[in-house]
Amino acid sequence: MYTKEDLANFKQRGIKAEVIDRQLANFEKGFDYVSLSEPATIDNGILQIQPEEEEHLIATYEDACQKSDILKMVPASGSATRMFKDLYAFMDSYHGTTEEFLEFVQKKGPGTMHYFFEKLDELPFYGHLADAMWKEGKDIEKMIAKREFNEILKYILTKKGLNYGNTPKGLIDFHIYRDFVRTAFDEHIVEGALYACDKEGAHIHFTVSEEYLPLFQSRQKKVTRVFEKMFGVKYDITYSAQKPSTDTVSIDSEGQLLRDENGQIVFRPGGHGALIHNLNELKADIIFIKNIDNVVPDRSKGDTVKYKKILAGILLDVQQKVNDFLAILNHRPTDEDLAAIESYLPSIGYKEAEGRTFKDRKERIRHLQNLLDRPIRVCGMVKNEGEPGGGPFWVKAADGSSRLMIIESAQVNLKDKEQKKVFDQSTHFNPVDIVCCTKNRKGKKFDLEDFIATEQGFITTKSYKGKEIKVQELPGLWNGAMANWITVFVEVPLTTFTPVKTVFDLFRFEHRNVLKK
Repeated sequence: MYTKEDLANFKQRGIKAEVIDRQLANFEKGFDYVSLSEPATIDNGILQIQPEEEEHLIATYEDACQKSDILKMVPASGSATRMFKDLYAFMDSYHGTTEEFLEFVQKKGPGTMHYFFEKLDELPFYGHLADAMWKEGKDIEKMIAKREFNEILKYILTKKGLNYGNTPKGLIDFHIYRDFVRTAFDEHIVEGALYACDKEGAHIHFTVSEEYLPLFQSRQKKVTRVFEKMFGVKYDITYSAQKPSTDTVSIDSEGQLLRDENGQIVFRPGGHGALIHNLNELKADIIFIKNIDNVVPDRSKGDTVKYKKILAGILLDVQQKVNDFLAILNHRPTDEDLAAIESYLPSIGYKEAEGRTFKDRKERIRHLQNLLDRPIRVCGMVKNEGEPGGGPFWVKAADGSSRLMIIESAQVNLKDKEQKKVFDQSTHFNPVDIVCCTKNRKGKKFDLEDFIATEQGFITTKSYKGKEIKVQELPGLWNGAMANWITVFVEVPLTTFTPVKTVFDLFRFEHRNVLKK
């Protein structure tokens, strides 16, 4: 089935032929939907921290910073194309006719292109845009008055100007300060000094596309010296790219392995689930994970910093409790010990199957050891206000037990009325606000590949050169890739979740230039 060129390609990418076989088999049989048991809610899978607990949790983490290695991981591979999809759509459809202009002026208000051009000078990248256009002899205000909208958009999206259509989202201007405009990348570096700092400094790891690495490194040189002086901290910034060995194959409409015009197999990135392998190589004791586009200016960072420390404090408390229980299990636990451990399991994301029995005491102990000897993650959850994306649920396994997992809508059979009912009852949303420990009680790294729910991959439909194809994504980083971790969900305020999914989000108060009169 595979040619000599295919096998050479596999070897170069670090992929075994049997991995491709499994991917093709997945296309044939598909991935099963998960079985939702119930939504995770307050006091049933989601912790709600009381004010009197906050001081202890923050102090627990701050004490650990003096003796632990702390690191922040930021997935930053994505380009900004989706962020500007409305601008692309306008460019494709608007040709400046009288009818189109009348429609343009009639559709006003937030989220419209009329609003975009009316408020353009309030966007953080306006200064750089105006400078780029001025160098070409263009006056942006005069061009707006002359209705040369598409020409302005070309200066935003193409190499003619800012080239934001081919720029990583992390390097887009997000926030204006008195003497500086910060990108999302910059804001994550600043955050690192505020909560991801140990005795050696602030350690931040960005996963980026190889083609954009020089751009990030160039920006890093420009800003880190400024921030080191500003916050009195030394930065250690590292990078990695998604591994070629995690790329996946696609099939065409006839179910055949997709190849290009030269007969070469077409590989695609396996989605953010591939980053579990990047995470697997990070050696820190405590690792924060946060998406590149979820940042705020300094004036609003208070809650972000506070709750990052609270989540980390919870992680350390859970880690201590789990390690104590594992020590007990290794030294002749009493019946009372076993009962106490079993009663603790739901608070770390596991509900035993009803009526579960064991053939003997040794099997019961081994079962508990297996449940506790795992990587740990504590995930912030915000109240669901209609944001698209995954949420926290109890998911039933084949043996009748249930685990806490972050589940996307694509993983659920929404045509099943009961499953849809459970999914719609979800009260909280996943903002990707995670702090984790990937070492066991002896300080040895877990192999995170051992805890991936490989059955939780995705198959979606895409387009390749005008033809419909089916593509495969690996289990998501915080979905199936972490499905078998010890999991604790904690409610965090909406003020910690301010993503920029589209350019219009930069008009929201959370991101606005409050210095502007």
